[in-house]
Amino acid sequence: MKHQLLTFCIGEQFLGVDIMAVREIRAWAPTTLIPNAPEHIKGVVNLRGSVLPVIDLSCRLGWGRIDAQERHVIIVVDIGGSLHGLFVDAVNDIVTVNNQDLQSPPAVAGHKAVDLLQGVASIDDRMVMLLTLDKLVEHDDAPDRIAA
Repeated sequence: MKHQLLTFCIGEQFLGVDIMAVREIRAWAPTTLIPNAPEHIKGVVNLRGSVLPVIDLSCRLGWGRIDAQERHVIIVVDIGGSLHGLFVDAVNDIVTVNNQDLQSPPAVAGHKAVDLLQGVASIDDRMVMLLTLDKLVEHDDAPDRIAA
């Protein structure tokens, strides 16, 4: 089986997401902050009349917050039927990865980012980390819902 990925970078790190989840790529737009949102939520933007939460992917992966500049982009992805924006440095290209070339992420004790990875592949002498999108929106610190 083959995976088609949209690849992008955060600093010197290369990552990818399943191309079928990508809805569009937008230029950076200032976000509106949401009170008490998790640290990795950069805010929300208007997407043709809908509110789009924007995830600071660097922060979500534990690499620190990105200071927004005009060169940054937002990759709009469908995660479980809801649209989310991934705030990244730049989009690279679309690549195809065979299943046998996708390796499990290394188990690094105490490192939450490994849970967010579906696998790692070597593409053009670069290591590309394939993200597990549904894990990006899970919150370890979310309060339990109380049934009424």
